[in-house]
Amino acid sequence: MKTSQICAGLLFAAMAGAAGIFPAAAEGPHVAPITELVGSKLKAAIADPVVIQAIKAQNAANQSLSQADIDALDQTWRSEADAGGGELMDKTLKAPASAYLKSVQNDAAGLITEVFVMDARGLNVGQSDPTSDYWQGDEAKWQKTYGSGGEAIFVDEIEQDESTQMLQSQASFTIVDPETNEPIGAATVGVNLDMLEPLTRTKRKGSAPWPTTRAALEARFPSASKPRSSRRFPSSSA
Repeated sequence: MKTSQICAGLLFAAMAGAAGIFPAAAEGPHVAPITELVGSKLKAAIADPVVIQAIKAQNAANQSLSQADIDALDQTWRSEADAGGGELMDKTLKAPASAYLKSVQNDAAGLITEVFVMDARGLNVGQSDPTSDYWQGDEAKWQKTYGSGGEAIFVDEIEQDESTQMLQSQASFTIVDPETNEPIGAATVGVNLDMLEPLTRTKRKGSAPWPTTRAALEARFPSASKPRSSRRFPSSSA
C-alpha cells in the first residue's frame, strides 16, 4: 500500500491533546511513534460517545460483581470461544460499541490489527474481533493503564504473528469520561509495524531513527522474529 493510502487511513480521527499522558512501556524505537499515534489519533477515535456510554453502562451493571463472578464470566467466554460462539460472546460482538470499533479498524486501512475496550473491572465492553478471554484485569494492558490510577499509555513489546509473519505491538491506554475527566476504562489497539514504518521515516531531532526496512527492524529486535501463537484472535490474522 502506498504511503498516501496509509496516511489517508490515519485521518479517521481528530487530533487529541497529549497533556497528562505518561508512557509506561517496553523499550525500543517503536515506543515513541506508537505513543504519538495514541495521543494524536487513537484516543480521539476510541472516545466516541457510543463507546463512552457502553463503558459507563457496563460499569454500573458490573460494580457489584465478585471476583468469583468475573471468573465465571471469563470461563463462559472461553468456552464459547472454543465452541465458535455463544450468548455472551454474540451479545458483545453485536453491540453498537463493537460495530463502531470495527469501523475504526477498517478506516485505519491495515494499520490497526485489533481494538477492544475494557470496563473498570477489566471486562470486555466491545471489540473489533473475538478475543480468547473476557477478563483482561490480570494483564498489563489493564493494570498499567486504568489499573494504575492515572491516564497512562502502555506500549508492549514487538511480537510476530505466526500465521502472517506480521510484526505488531499493542498500545493500551486509559479511557476517560469527557464530562468528568475521570478514568472509566481502558482500550488496547494492535498496531501493524510494517504499516507504521513509512509514516515515521523522518528522524526527529534528538530521537532514534525508526528502522526503514523490515530486515532492519528484525535486526534491531531479534526476539521479534520468534513466532508467537495468536492468543487474542484465534479466527483472525492477529
